[in-house]
Amino acid sequence: MEDFLAAAVEAAKIAGEVAIIRFGFHKTKNVEHKGVVDLVTETDKKCEEVIFDYLRSKYPDHKFIGEETTAACGVTELTDEPTWIVDPLDGTTNFVHGQFPFVCVSIGFTIGRIPTVGVIYNPIMDELFTAIRGKGSFLNGNPTKVSTQTELVKSLLATEAGTKRDKSTLDAITNRINNLLFKVRSLRMSGSCALNLCGVACGRLDLFYEVGFGGPWDVAAGALIVSEAGGLVFDPSGKEFDITSQRVAASNSFLKDAFTEALQY
Repeated sequence: MEDFLAAAVEAAKIAGEVAIIRFGFHKTKNVEHKGVVDLVTETDKKCEEVIFDYLRSKYPDHKFIGEETTAACGVTELTDEPTWIVDPLDGTTNFVHGQFPFVCVSIGFTIGRIPTVGVIYNPIMDELFTAIRGKGSFLNGNPTKVSTQTELVKSLLATEAGTKRDKSTLDAITNRINNLLFKVRSLRMSGSCALNLCGVACGRLDLFYEVGFGGPWDVAAGALIVSEAGGLVFDPSGKEFDITSQRVAASNSFLKDAFTEALQY
């Protein structure tokens, strides 16, 4: 597992810092639309290509799932085989705007559909989150732990509005947020599901949930990083987390029950 982690870190740094994201952050971007507000850039595609090429050169027998590959070729099934799950640039809208520094490379590695290695690298803020199942979670080599907050009303919550803009979806999102704002201290939206999970893992955030995100590439690394930091990752209904469900919630162990109850409205 240490070898897999080292390979993922190297791939993330090549895409994030040495070659692409850091260099392009303040540059003019060539932007395409996957939806009304869902963006993709040439950087997303180039990063995925670089990461896959590097990891395939080391592990040619492994499976690969990437956000941009899946967008181009359709849904890729997650199997029990060793699989790399990659979001080459999470926070694309932030990247396009070029000023809000919450962008990252997310690389997860699953065996038997279970996240086993996780790497999330923000090259703009130079923060590297890493985890191996059973061996803890780290930020730039230092151990991370979730918060010890026990009261929902004193908690900092993160979520995202997603990319769908039909009225029924937006009404459901805003109604839930309106309800939650009565029950927590404040709300944040960073624009990156992966970095929101990292925020819970290092105690910057107490709570996070999102429904309807892109796919397993958004959570494959972050879910492990939270768990290895002592946190809980679960479905917003309170049921067991499913990496393929496009539904995720995370908290420390003290807040889960109250958070789950608050999410049901």
